[in-house]
Amino acid sequence: MLWNSRLPLLGPGLGISLIQLAATVQASQVDLSQYVNAFIGSEGPDGTGFGGGDIFVGGARPFGVAKVGIDSTAANWSTAVLNGGWTPDGNVTGISMMHESGTGGAPKYGLIAQMPLTSVQSPVNVLDNQTYSQPRVGDDVASVGYYKTKLKSGITVELSASRHAGIMDYSFPDGEKHVLIDVSHYLPGSPGDSGSQFYVAGEIQIEDDGKAYSGYGTYIGGWNNGAPFTVFFYGEFSHAPDQAQTFSGVNTDPIPKYQNLADGGISHPTYGNKTNKVTSGPMNRRLGALMSWNSGSAAHVVSRVGISSISTERARSYIQKEIPSWKLNDTVADAVKEWNKDVFNKVQVPLDDSANMTHVRLLYSSLYFIHLMPSDRSGENPLWESEEPYWDDFYTMWDIFRCTVSFYHIFQPEYYESMIRSLIDIWRHAGYMPDGRSGNWNGLVQGGSDSDNVLADAYVKGLRGAINWTDGYAAMVKDAEVTPYNTFDPTDFTASTKEGRGALDDWKELGYVSEDRNTRCISRTVEYSLNDFALSQVAKGEAPGDVQKYLNRSAGWQNIWDSSVKSLNYTGFLAPRLSDGTFNSSDYDPRLCFDCEWSSYTYEGVPWEYSFVVPHDVETLIKFMGGTEGFESRLDTMFKPNMSIQNLGANGAGITTLMNIGNEPDFATPYLYNYINKQHKSVAQSRSLANQYFKDAAYGIPGNSDAGAMNSWLLWQMIGVYPIVTQPVYLISSPWFPDMNMTINGNNTLRIKASGLDDGYFVQSVKINGKQWTKNWFEHDDVMTNGGTIEFELGKDAKGWESGDVPPSPGHVELNQSSMKT
Repeated sequence: MLWNSRLPLLGPGLGISLIQLAATVQASQVDLSQYVNAFIGSEGPDGTGFGGGDIFVGGARPFGVAKVGIDSTAANWSTAVLNGGWTPDGNVTGISMMHESGTGGAPKYGLIAQMPLTSVQSPVNVLDNQTYSQPRVGDDVASVGYYKTKLKSGITVELSASRHAGIMDYSFPDGEKHVLIDVSHYLPGSPGDSGSQFYVAGEIQIEDDGKAYSGYGTYIGGWNNGAPFTVFFYGEFSHAPDQAQTFSGVNTDPIPKYQNLADGGISHPTYGNKTNKVTSGPMNRRLGALMSWNSGSAAHVVSRVGISSISTERARSYIQKEIPSWKLNDTVADAVKEWNKDVFNKVQVPLDDSANMTHVRLLYSSLYFIHLMPSDRSGENPLWESEEPYWDDFYTMWDIFRCTVSFYHIFQPEYYESMIRSLIDIWRHAGYMPDGRSGNWNGLVQGGSDSDNVLADAYVKGLRGAINWTDGYAAMVKDAEVTPYNTFDPTDFTASTKEGRGALDDWKELGYVSEDRNTRCISRTVEYSLNDFALSQVAKGEAPGDVQKYLNRSAGWQNIWDSSVKSLNYTGFLAPRLSDGTFNSSDYDPRLCFDCEWSSYTYEGVPWEYSFVVPHDVETLIKFMGGTEGFESRLDTMFKPNMSIQNLGANGAGITTLMNIGNEPDFATPYLYNYINKQHKSVAQSRSLANQYFKDAAYGIPGNSDAGAMNSWLLWQMIGVYPIVTQPVYLISSPWFPDMNMTINGNNTLRIKASGLDDGYFVQSVKINGKQWTKNWFEHDDVMTNGGTIEFELGKDAKGWESGDVPPSPGHVELNQSSMKT
């Protein structure tokens, strides 16, 4: 499927030397959404979804609840990724209202679906979407707020979305015209997947002679193994069908411990001609409705659908408030206006003839994809009454804490404050802050309690507003001190995967996570260390007496550093350690992790990689690796081709280096040269990764976008700085644009200028707010609070321009055993 690009709309005089006022004029003249390639990340290297970004393609608003798009089949389960609904090669099974974007694991959502059909005669069975699924013909078209596809049946589907509703425009050919509403539709997981989701109950009622319908569906499972949750809906058509009928049928999906048809096979529907309403009891029958228009000439049928977690009445109100027009283009135009106002207009770069338009498209596309998740469900919380905001679809803190939330902090301060308040409110009412959350349910915890890192990053950078930081710190302490109950999740039977720190008992007793008692012993030890450093930073303002306790605990990673392990002529690595204190180093190779999954030493990265993931104490890390020369040499080895021997799977397709930019643990690694004042190497390595693995193409990111985490890494790379999470510190890199104006913290301006970019991208000198800068890092208050300027002089020569102090290691602790037993 090809991206439908449009010609740039350029205003006059939009050159490199624009002053801020001219940039503002530019924003009002140019529709910056035209530079978004909505298909970046939609494919992997072989043209299937495998190894791609698993992105959502369809209609959406910034952080909107509704994400309206197609659902498709798995052409091949071994390479299929249905998580965003859209796949490059699957048949269309429906157009649904809810999707995730960029997620791995089992799919979630694909709910409240319609499917336009030209026949419902045998072999079509409305309870079996394989009997009516449709191939697509031609190229799909997608842009901000708009999607279009043509089905083999001759039906053209166009759609758009508001924040809680969607509009679908069906162009039917001559002949029969039907729209199937399947309440029991959802995105399936691969056969045998323990995280598959299922439909368990629902209701649908036909209203107004078939011109409208309402009801609810209840669903369970999905990637976070969530509890049942209910979605209410109200749908309506531009004109009433000639026939409207409900149907129901036995639920034949093999839901564990749930009522279903024991002898298998697909049941056939029973149509309800005696009533306009049909209800399915809990864990019982599937249901839906079929709307039909008389056979005749080609015609349009338009449908608007609202969704709510609260009621059908509220779902209906969203249509009335958010999509008042029956014209699809009106909703598309409104979507473009909202995206420009809330997102794209906040970043201005030159668009004249000298502009690198590939870079421009990568910039605005990355901004687009980081705003698809999480979902702002304020006013839509069905679980408890609260005056606090409510957010869902955090996929996951493990993915976004490293650099995505740092971007939200400066770029979307109101949204971000709202997110933080929601995380704390979830703790108040659910017991723990989430690491992942979807369908109003916490889960999955891939490593540590990474909401702690998110809160600390906001706190040390001064975010206050209406956040109750007393409660925020209490929520963090809960993570650090109370072991969550074991969920006995098939993903990992050993401890809770729902929330908190499942290996906390080990951590508190031993100061590390042991191999014989817990899974992911190395990666969880590394993450718990950073989590406790996060607590120490918030404790400075909220509970000073706790600072040293958590700072000491943050050194726990040192307890699993085995100075005897050798690999690739280097000595000393993180290694698995048993609960009796001995290291299990027999036949241990830190280049291997045994699948890098839930039961492995490390998660989504090998121990070689995790041995660099200690952002709070790089000083000790350098010492352990033999000083600056040893550290530099080992870091160089991370980027050498053909060093990797671990099968990296979908998130490492084509990567042969130990450094794997396709997974989040390595995000900061290319920038670590700054800690030995060799910033030019950080520039060389990070720019090389960006150029090699990020493209203005369907195969445009190296693996899952992970709710935009990959895109946010590229954004920081293009800006020319990189944030160190839980610290008010940014490492200086090298910008991609000669002039960039960013609106930050509401209405302040950060301006980044780069002279000499045509000659090369190595830094020759830097000025911050007009002052010559000798450090390769700066603090948040220097330019990120009230705005300011960063001026780069760039060139072709790799130059050691910095002479000031190296970036700080505020978590530096000289570890001894007594300090771990506080």
